[in-house]
Amino acid sequence: QVQLVESGGGLVQAGGSLRLSCAASGRSSSGTIVGWFRQAPGKEREFVALIRRSGGSTFCADSVKGRFTISRDNARVTAYLQMNSLKPKDTAVYYCAADGLFTTTPSLYDYWGQGTQVTVSS
Repeated sequence: QVQLVESGGGLVQAGGSLRLSCAASGRSSSGTIVGWFRQAPGKEREFVALIRRSGGSTFCADSVKGRFTISRDNARVTAYLQMNSLKPKDTAVYYCAADGLFTTTPSLYDYWGQGTQVTVSS
């Protein structure tokens, strides 16, 4: 079992920045993938970014490229999502997820955090 806890969400004005954290505990694997997803009201959960814990390979959705950066601190078993130049359309609940697959499909992740709200005002 892997437990994930997100933090760092909040209310920010358009153009501002936030850094989300995802702290993991429980079973640990060097091949674990950590992904960030988001879900706005009335919409499906969508992929944002992912990182391979071993080696640090990353992949981001086109909608956030150049604005969001995913990173990890293996010593603290924590993944981060640095979000810059935020836009109102980025408003959503952001979730981190963990699994061993390098995939953007939410249903293929087995472990999820509880989510953290990000609200961007115009």
